[in-house]
This record gives sequence, C-alpha cells and structure tokens, in this order.
Amino acid sequence: MAFLIILITCFVIILATSQPCQTPDDFVAATSPGHIIIGGLFAIHEKMLSSEDYPRRPQIQKCVGFEISVFLQTLAMIHSIEMINNSTLLSGVKLGYEIYDTCTEVTVAMAATLRFLSKFNCSRETVEFKCDYSSYMPRVKAVIGSGYSEITMAVSRMLNLQLMPQVGYESTAEILSDKIRFPSFLRTVPSDFHQIKAMAHLIQKSGWNWIGIITTDDDYGRLALNTFIIQAEANNVCIAFKEVLPAFLSDNTIEVRINKTLEKIILEAQVNVIVVFLRQFHVFDLFNKAIEMNINKMWIASDNWSTATKITTIPNVKKIGKVVGFAFRRGNISSFHSFLQNLHLLPSDSNKLLHEYAVHLSACAYVKYTDFSQCIFNHSQRTLAYKANKAIERNFVMRNDFLRDYAEPGLIHSIQLAVFALGYAIRDLCQARDCQNPNAFQPWEQIQSKCSKECSPGQMKKTTRSQHICCYECENCPENHYSNQTDMPHCLLCNNKTHWAPVRSTMCFEKEVEYLNWNDSLAILLLILSLLGIIFVLVVGIIFTRNLNTPVVKSSGGLRVCYVILLCHFLNFASTSFFIGEPQDFTCKTRQTLFGVSFTLCISCILMKSLKILLAFNFDPKLQKFLKCLYKPILIIFICTGIQVVICTLWLIFAAPTVEVNVSLPRVIILECEEGSILAFGTMLGYIAILAFICFIFAFKGRKLPENYNEAKFITFGMLIYFIAWITFIPIYATTFGKYVPAVEIIVILISNYGILCCTFFPKCYVIICKQEINTKSAFLKMIYSYSSHSVSSIAMSPASLDSMNGNVTMTNPSSSGKSATWQKSKDLQAQAFAQICRENAISVSKTLPRKRISSI
Repeated sequence: MAFLIILITCFVIILATSQPCQTPDDFVAATSPGHIIIGGLFAIHEKMLSSEDYPRRPQIQKCVGFEISVFLQTLAMIHSIEMINNSTLLSGVKLGYEIYDTCTEVTVAMAATLRFLSKFNCSRETVEFKCDYSSYMPRVKAVIGSGYSEITMAVSRMLNLQLMPQVGYESTAEILSDKIRFPSFLRTVPSDFHQIKAMAHLIQKSGWNWIGIITTDDDYGRLALNTFIIQAEANNVCIAFKEVLPAFLSDNTIEVRINKTLEKIILEAQVNVIVVFLRQFHVFDLFNKAIEMNINKMWIASDNWSTATKITTIPNVKKIGKVVGFAFRRGNISSFHSFLQNLHLLPSDSNKLLHEYAVHLSACAYVKYTDFSQCIFNHSQRTLAYKANKAIERNFVMRNDFLRDYAEPGLIHSIQLAVFALGYAIRDLCQARDCQNPNAFQPWEQIQSKCSKECSPGQMKKTTRSQHICCYECENCPENHYSNQTDMPHCLLCNNKTHWAPVRSTMCFEKEVEYLNWNDSLAILLLILSLLGIIFVLVVGIIFTRNLNTPVVKSSGGLRVCYVILLCHFLNFASTSFFIGEPQDFTCKTRQTLFGVSFTLCISCILMKSLKILLAFNFDPKLQKFLKCLYKPILIIFICTGIQVVICTLWLIFAAPTVEVNVSLPRVIILECEEGSILAFGTMLGYIAILAFICFIFAFKGRKLPENYNEAKFITFGMLIYFIAWITFIPIYATTFGKYVPAVEIIVILISNYGILCCTFFPKCYVIICKQEINTKSAFLKMIYSYSSHSVSSIAMSPASLDSMNGNVTMTNPSSSGKSATWQKSKDLQAQAFAQICRENAISVSKTLPRKRISSI
C-alpha cells in the first residue's frame, strides 16, 4: 500500500513538471528576497522542447539539456550577492535576486525580460506604457546576463526602454559596444574585436595563410565572421571556406549542417587550420562527429568554448588535433570554491535549479567521475521529477568536488565582477538615501553611478584588492609617464630619449639640451681665471724680456726656454675654452690633444731645467759624468714631447673623441664629448704624470742648492701641486655626471697650471722687482762662493783676506757726481777678483778632496 502511494505521488509530480509553467512564479529558476532585487538570465538548459499542439500555442515549454557549466554560473551570481550581503558594502541593505532560465532561446529570454520590466509590487504583473519612464519603478533594479550575444541583444533592446542597466558577463559581440543602440548595456569582458585581431595576428605569425572558418547563423556569428575577414585580409591570410551552422539546437537541421561542414573539411585537405566561432554545444557535437571521422586539424578556439570543461572531457578528444584558444581574464575564485564545498540542499531553498541538479546527481550517483557530466546531460534530456529525500541530499554533498573542478574560472570571475559593479553603484546611490525602501532610486540612475570616481588626466586606474575592474583607485602617473584622457587603465610612457614628464602629467615635454654653456656662472668664473692666467703669462714674459741679461733670467735657462714654457702655459690656459660651449667634433678632438701636448712640452722644459740644476751643483764625479751624457736639452724636449704627440695621434686615428648625446638623465639631454678610448685618455695623462714624477725626483735632489737662484725647491712644490690636483681629479671625474663634467677637468688644469706657473716664475719675478740688489753679477758670484765654501767645509774666507785682495781696487762712492765711471770700473774689478778667488779656492780644494765643479747656471 505504501509503495502504491509513493508511485502515485511520483507520477503526479512527473506529470506536473512535464507541462509548461502555469504561473509567472513557476517560471523563476531561483529567487531570494531583498530590499533591492537584481535579475539574472542564464541559459541553464540547452534547448526548449517543441510543442506537440497544432496549431501551436504561445506557451513557454519545458526546457531540457541541463548544462553544468551554466548552472555553476548561476551559483556564482548567488554567491557574489551573498558576499555583498555579508560584507559592509551595503550596510543595512540586503540584495535579493530573481534568476531565470533562457533555455538558449530568445523568446524565453524576452518573457523573463517582460517580468523584469513589470511594475514593482503589482499583483497583476503588468508592464505599464509610459512616455517617460524616469519615475517608473520596475520589479528589478538591474539585470545580469545573458551569456549569449544573440539573446543579449534582444533583451537589451527591451531594457533600453527604461534604461535598466544590463551587465553582460560573456556577451562579446562587437556591436554591443555601440552606445547609441545599446545605451544601458555594460559588460565585464572585452569585445570580439580584440579577440579577432589577436587571432589574425596569431595565424599570420604562425605562417598559416590558408584556413577555414565555422560560425553560427546569428548576429554574433555573422559579425565575428565579417570582422575576421577584414583582419585576415590585413594580415595576408586567405580563407578557403566559410561554414555557417544554425544558432540554436532546436533547429532540426543542425545535425545535417554539422555533417556537411565536416565533409567540407575533409574535401579541403590542404586546410589544416580552422577558426571556430561556436557555442559549447555546437563544438561538442562537431568534435564528437570529427572524432568518428578521424579528422585531425589545428582548431583556433573563441573565448566561448576555449576553456569549457564540457569540451575537454569529450572521450578521445585528443584525436581531433591541437586546440589554440583565447580565454577571459581569470581572477581569484577561491571563495567560490569554498562556497561550492559547503553547498547543501535545503528543503526551504527557492532554487529549482539546485533541486534539479540533485535529481540528476542521484540518478548518476554510481557513474565514474569522468563520465559524470555526460550522464547528467543525457539524463536531463528527459523531464524528471524532483524527489526530495535523504539519499539525494547525501549524494549531493558527496559530489561537491565535481562542481569545483567543472567551474570555468574566467566566466566565474566575470560574473563576480558584474555583481560587484552593481553593488558599488548601489552603494554610491544609497549614501544619501534610505535604500531599505525599494523606491529609493530608479534603475537608470545606476548608469550614472560609478564604483569609483573617474580618474582625471594625469592619473591611471589601479584595481583595488577586490579584483573588480569597475572598482579602482586613482593613482598619479609616475615620472616620465602621462595620461591625456579620463579613466585610462594605464599611463603611457614618454620617449625617454627625447621627452620627459613630471608626476601626474597630461603630456610629454621635450627634454632640454644642456652642456657647459658660455652663460653659465661657473663657466664664466673659470673663463675669468683662465684669462687671468693668460695675463700673468704675458706679464711674466714682459718682465723677463726687460731683464734679459740679469742673473735671474739667465739662471732660468735663458729667454728662449722661458718663452717656450710661458707659451705652454698660455696654451694650457687657452685650452680650457674648448671645454666650454656646445660640443663639436672639432672641439672634442682639440681640447685634450692641445692640453696633452702643451702640458707635456712644459713639463719637458722644466725637466731639462731640473737636470741642468742638478748637473751644475753636483760634485760627485761618477754622477756628474752620467748627467753630462744625459744632458741634451733639445733632444730631451723633442723626445719627451714627441712621445706624447704619437700617443695623441694614435688616439685621434683609432678612437677619436666624438660628441655624444646622453639621454640617461630623466629631464635633460646632455651634450658631451665622449673620449673615445678611456685607455688612450689614461695613457696621455699617465705619461704626463711619469714625466712630472721624474722632474719631481730631479728637483727634490737639488732642493738644497744655492737658494736665491735655485729653482729646484719651487719646481718640487709645483710638481706636488700637480700630483695633488690630478690624484683628486680621478675619483671626482669618475663620479661626476652631467654638464659639469668638463668643469672638473678645467679646474684641475687651472690648478696644476697655476701651481707650476707660480712656483716657476713668481719667485724670480719677486727677485727681479723687489730684490734688485741680489740680481747682480757680484751678488751671484758671492752666493756661489758661499755655497762652494760650505760644500767643501775646509775653506774659510775671512773679510780681511778679501780686503787685502781688493787693496789695489779703488772704490768710489757711487753716489758722488762725476765719478760714476771710476765706481763701475772698481766694481767690475771686484767681481773679477771674486771669481778669481772662487777659482783658486776650487783648485786648492781639488788637491785635497775629490774634484767638485763650480759653475754658473
């Protein structure tokens, strides 16, 4: 008896479910109450059963072909709404939902849309006609879906009447971007234009130029086909054939068309690449037939099916060949996985889809995991009853892991973005309104609302941690980046070689070209110092010319040597001008060469003088003989300078300095001279340093020679100044960057040049101008005698003996008038006597000691 009752009950339920919906509430697939209701459109079943009535009546028939992937999409919407309700995003306001199954049919989707547009809180479920819907309050505030572009277009045209926001999560048809025809449509996925352009680029880069296309006979398929043909032609790709399949499975000719398409593929044997713009159920049937016919090709997949688990789980799917596809952007869906893991069937749930899934799950409870999806699909081809019992609930819980593995991350993330975009829009509207009242705002106001304020030019959007692309923060463009439009996803990079941009810039600015300009204050100061040095050189030259026959000038090597040294100093000071101004090839090559050769010549002359001093006052016979052989003034100067000339010539031939445009600085372009070869530059400076060191050694050995006329001590100081300046120059030059690099070398040149000039000539000028009494021949001979006496230490020269030797010399007061001739004569005789004493002393000394040389310089 009990068995009979159960059997009758099941029969009644089956009979009821096999009939069309009787009331609008029967049409709802899943619902949950709330202060604000959001509608959802999902193609949970793949087709609607045909009516057996004749004539056919305008009825919504039963749908069959349960799609697990789309069922998961409805759960993603439910989960996202629950996340918002459990967060503080809409504090005190609860979101509800009404989800409808479109059965992959435009007519069913239109019926659901009519209910969305029906007047809120009206028992008669009516849609009012109005000329102005600004104050009209419909049943829902926004709609999410539907997935397929053909259905989305039809629904959007109806929703446009009330400007109700519609957020697409999978509809990629390019035409939906037209805000004139679809003003209230928004989406969280890119349009097909970008995908098709990428496909054509992939095909062209892969070297494929003979391909086939399979698409659907609807707006989506035709638009995709036309766009692809344009992109293919632009990439020199030829299309061998174009096959079009019926858009919906309810079309009875679909199987025939699939067979003809496969026959075409076999006939076109040279076509190995096929682009497929189809829905999942099309691809499923196409691939199953292709496996039976042993067709192996390269398939280019659109985002509709590229990651579909339904396709990847087809038995022997690898036999069809290789699949290359494009997919939606993925996000973090770990919370959705947790939601699926804890999913339970409750008797009070107003979710018919969940109950239907439980029925299919129960029927396929003992099927292998790999065949589970196909079992549910096959089982759902028949109308089934909902049997709510403990066995169904137990099996339902056991297979939650199957749902997690079957979820498509790209689509799940896209739905989450859609729900949260609406959530943020509602939050903005509810900040100054009581949204617990369903009449707080009209749907069209959400289109004016944004999750985040628009980013102004000079800023870019930065997605927040919520991962929702509609919710972002505005971040200033960093340096050398700019944005010139509002809400730009990223800042554009300026051409770093020629342009720059400050932080939060709306445009790029040309870099300013910089070099050590003549107008620069540091350059002016250095030029003044160089000119002052040239003036010193000229003044010294004049002083020496006017005192040509004095002992001081003669002891300096004569006017010829002095002129050569002064000319070198003049050229050194003049060479600094080549370091200033806009660099040119000529100035870059001239400045180092001029300085190197002139400074080498200067050091060579000083080296010759140091050697002469050492030779004149050194009394060691062996060393004296060596110095005599070495002392060849003209040859020394010629060889020392010639080596530097060879170094500079080789430098200019093989690695000449050139003008370099330095763009490494963020805001300026530095015009500078690139030395060409650091090795050559270092060799030039190193050679000068070697000569200066030798000169320093010779001068240091002669530092204790006769003081008033001896240059050795001052040459030593000059060389020390040179070494200190150039040793300091190396680290400073290596670490300095920018337009002031030439100024560093100028400063070092000036320091070393001034140091040698002052130490070489200024003491002599002081004697010539201020100490005229010691710049005489007699004073010079007396100084030599004093040094000789001190050197041999055995000679004592008393004033008495000096007077006795000068007894025959008549000294007359030089100030007396009329007797100047007598005074001059007596002075000459005195000098002759002084020299005779020196010679005699030297002869007497040589008899008892090693021979020592007394000579004037």
